[in-house]
Amino acid sequence: MTGSLEKSLTAEDLAFLRDLGQQLRVDGIRASTKAGSGHPSSSMSASDLLAVLIARHLRYDWKNPTLDNNDHLIFSKGHASPLIYALFKACGAIDDAELMTYRTHGSRLQGHPTPVLPWVDVATGSLGQGLPIAVGVALAGRAVDRLPFHVWTVCGDSEIAEGSIWEGLDKAGHYSLNNFTAIVDVNRLGQRGPTEFEWNMATYARRVEAFGCRALVIDGHDIEQIDEALATARAERERPTVVLARTIKGKGFSEIENKDNWHGKPLPEDMAERAIAELGGIRDLHVDSPLPEPGESAVRRGGGVTINLPRYSKDDKVATRKAYGDALAALGARADVVALDGEVSNSTYSEEFQKAYPERFFEMFIAEQQLVASAVGMSVRRLVPFASTFAAFFSRAYDFIRMAGVSGANIRLVGSHAGSEIGADGPSQMALEDIAAMRAVHSSIVLYPSDPVSTAKLVLHMASTDGILYMRTTRGAYPTLYDNDEEFEIGRSKVLRSSDEDAVTLIGAGVTVHNCLAAAERLAADGVHCRVIDLYSIKPVDARTVGEASAATAGRIVIVEDHYPEGGIASAVLEALAAETHPRHVVHLAVRGLPRSGTPAELMAAAGIDADAIVAAARSLVKEAH
Repeated sequence: MTGSLEKSLTAEDLAFLRDLGQQLRVDGIRASTKAGSGHPSSSMSASDLLAVLIARHLRYDWKNPTLDNNDHLIFSKGHASPLIYALFKACGAIDDAELMTYRTHGSRLQGHPTPVLPWVDVATGSLGQGLPIAVGVALAGRAVDRLPFHVWTVCGDSEIAEGSIWEGLDKAGHYSLNNFTAIVDVNRLGQRGPTEFEWNMATYARRVEAFGCRALVIDGHDIEQIDEALATARAERERPTVVLARTIKGKGFSEIENKDNWHGKPLPEDMAERAIAELGGIRDLHVDSPLPEPGESAVRRGGGVTINLPRYSKDDKVATRKAYGDALAALGARADVVALDGEVSNSTYSEEFQKAYPERFFEMFIAEQQLVASAVGMSVRRLVPFASTFAAFFSRAYDFIRMAGVSGANIRLVGSHAGSEIGADGPSQMALEDIAAMRAVHSSIVLYPSDPVSTAKLVLHMASTDGILYMRTTRGAYPTLYDNDEEFEIGRSKVLRSSDEDAVTLIGAGVTVHNCLAAAERLAADGVHCRVIDLYSIKPVDARTVGEASAATAGRIVIVEDHYPEGGIASAVLEALAAETHPRHVVHLAVRGLPRSGTPAELMAAAGIDADAIVAAARSLVKEAH
């Protein structure tokens, strides 16, 4: 069938679409039965919805998935992968032979979809993620790309219980994203039984409308109703649309239709044969989706620009969070850079970007899951998103950050107010776990600069580096350590003090670099020379410099961090030194108890990470050596 731009359905169209829905069911059963795993029943409930969407309303060139004006289709219910891959086969993106490699080692058709396939924008499977990310894609299309593509996302009714779904719908409503449509497959049954509201469609509709979206309630197996709803959604000019489709789990095979205990279970071969026969047998229908109109992103129509980073004097005391805001505003000269914040932009200083480029600044309010999801969605559109909030609050969005690594997304996260250094706010705000959490994410880079110059230079590198980049910034203002022409590479470090007489290596990052320098001054007065390393790149860590320093100081190292002891700077250093054969004598100073409110100086002293503690640790190592 050749794709239609919403022309009226003919009797021939209806027959084809019903057959296409059955083909999607049959192919999903075939693939999952051969694999011995998968979710055919969840796929079967949504097959009619997707048949109509891909044949009539999804404007997409399957041969050119990177076209700027292609629609986007994001499966929030990623476990329905038998349907996703059956759809790709129907559109000619894959063939039947590849379909039958589903869930086998080395196949592109994994248990839940990932962008190893060029038609998949993001990895899904952790429920509640696809819809919020789709909101980010739609926001980029409306506000930055300025293109008329539409963003479609398919959800299950079980995941509607996730708070992130409502964060997404709230922001879709707030930004009046009429280019966004969510299709909810309300099939009543979840993994272990009925969903929270089963088929209470009125409850779903009231909730959707309360978040500023248009609710369309339909029979998800009535081809004409589906077609009308999707056409209405595309034509909407004022607000986002949520199509609430009442469906039947296992639709098309009477032995499992609307029956519990079939979630996530492939049909045994004998049942699969009966199901395929009941569904009318194997078909080989092909769909040509409607093609998008030509269009190029407003971002990619721009030319190159020069970035003029802020400059600082050695007399300046500047918080690294302020330097981040300054550098971000400078980066705004690039049309592809966007900034997002979680209603703390006057503290993270992303407000500096907002003042200069308000059209590319997006307020996510206190909704950290949507903050990260929007950044991921914007990265789908090849933008360069910087998302900032207090470091502690990124933990609310950790699953989104983890899945961004699975997606191969390119996002920049900046967490301010980290560690006990923040002072009187108390432990709820301190982010003493963030370095460990971010280091553990696939493809992550973790940076912790100590002064404004290093911060600005690293922000510039972040903009041109792929991966999940996290920068930890400091609340308090500290001295500027570096000249403006100093260069900072990701994966390196800086040796701030060294001599041939060094007896101990002091390693810090961020605020503890200043404590290490103060301790080194005091120790030098007593004739104890120390090498001081600013380990601004914690992942990847500068193993060469650390190893050289360890060898030069007979393995005597003091590692100081404003972080819990698990998984932070010391872990990075000791992992880097694991292959070294010479003995090491390491003192690890970290926050080991639960801090309380106080001044930064009081709290760092209480944690044992101030200059006094560093001096004592270095002296103990020197004493041991003698």
